[in-house]
Amino acid sequence: MTAVSEQAPPANRLRKNSLGVGAITFMVISAAAPLTAVAGGTPLGMLMGNGAGFAGTYLIVTVLLLLFAVGYVAMSRHVGNAGAFYAYAARGLGGLAGGATALIAILSYNAMQIGVMGLLGAATSGLFAGWGINLPWWVWSFIAIAIVAVLGYRQVDLSAKILTVLVLCEYAVVLILDLTILKTGGDSGLSAAPFSWSQITSGAPAIAILFCFAAFIGFEATTIYAEEARDPKVTIPRATYFSVLLIGVFYMVTAWLMAVGAGVDKLLPALQGLQDPTTFLFGLSDRYAGTLLTHAMSILFVSSLFAGVLAFHNAVARYIYVSGREKLLPQSIGVTHSAHQSPHVASVIQSVLAAVVVGLFAVLGLDPVLALFSWLTNVATLGVIVMMAVASLAVVMYFRANPSAQENAVKTTILPGLTFIAFVVIIYLIVINFGNLSGAGGFLGVFLPGLVLIAAVVGLLLAGALRGRDPVAFESLGLPLKD
Repeated sequence: MTAVSEQAPPANRLRKNSLGVGAITFMVISAAAPLTAVAGGTPLGMLMGNGAGFAGTYLIVTVLLLLFAVGYVAMSRHVGNAGAFYAYAARGLGGLAGGATALIAILSYNAMQIGVMGLLGAATSGLFAGWGINLPWWVWSFIAIAIVAVLGYRQVDLSAKILTVLVLCEYAVVLILDLTILKTGGDSGLSAAPFSWSQITSGAPAIAILFCFAAFIGFEATTIYAEEARDPKVTIPRATYFSVLLIGVFYMVTAWLMAVGAGVDKLLPALQGLQDPTTFLFGLSDRYAGTLLTHAMSILFVSSLFAGVLAFHNAVARYIYVSGREKLLPQSIGVTHSAHQSPHVASVIQSVLAAVVVGLFAVLGLDPVLALFSWLTNVATLGVIVMMAVASLAVVMYFRANPSAQENAVKTTILPGLTFIAFVVIIYLIVINFGNLSGAGGFLGVFLPGLVLIAAVVGLLLAGALRGRDPVAFESLGLPLKD
């Protein structure tokens, strides 16, 4: 009996030592959905933002996120909690800030996952319609919700293996196109003009910056898997830096070659002449690589979206689980499966919520892309950048309160302070441009970004209530679990 009990998994714990650097890296890259960002976000960012200068904007955003990562990973060595942003806020700024951040995280990752479900349903419907199978978008969204629900319920390494395969395929098809354009020299020869300051600042560079940030959403989720990582003090920092570099360099090079492929001076007229700018990459594929690659890319565009919703499902399930485990939400939510050690209750809650929201948009006849995808993913982008700002400030405050942590001041004060200021500016740009970015006007243009503030207030109230009924639990918010 003793031997059996010693081998049983610890009660209410995520599956330890199940994810290495590669698995976590691909989990978070899949959330960024590289092919989706390249095929969907990049042409729109070029059209609405700064044209060929979008490649240079990717470079700037990559550098900024690398600077953010310095303080982020420095604190990860001291705060190993699956609550990630929430844990950072709780340990650096106090339990009330932690509660507010937890609810912003739950809102943001739910909004991103459910919003992408809309685009996934529409893209899958279009793909299968070309093969003679005509079904409404919401049917495909519900099928995806069901598959994600099963994978999210099971142990995390199964999801990691699936996402690794899908992400590698995404990278492969785009890199083939990149190499083909590079080899041919594009429309008018290779040019460094997309990285010139005049190109970067042309048009609407603020809009371009926001599209670039949206394309990175997901990389920050490395710390969510801290409790499941092998040697997290090494694994999490490496996975974070690898994620930023792999995503950023891939986006920057591909955006540059997309501009070169169309011709730097011809890019904007070409985009303006398309009824749907998201077909731009596929047109380049037809032109330079042939229809076979384009067909493969069309299929992998759908799988890219699926990989994204699975990764975001895993992220939000862990935030819900930790909020329950640490008594911000009902403790019945904060439990893990006896066999899979997955946050199964939180996973089921997220799946039900996704089904309800998708069903509501379907019943109301709202567009899955222009409404469900655009509205919710822009709310999510705003929420995640708010959490990045909070995390940057939390890093500064945590190390000021814990000088014995012995980290370099550049890592713990100067760079986090600078990125905090940068994120505050970006939050301002998102709020004032929200209607243009999301297509939501009037009341919705105010209400949708206001959801982030509402979530923060709800989280603040929940944390305040916890402080009143269980001061010990309140003081323990965000602390690493003891082995």
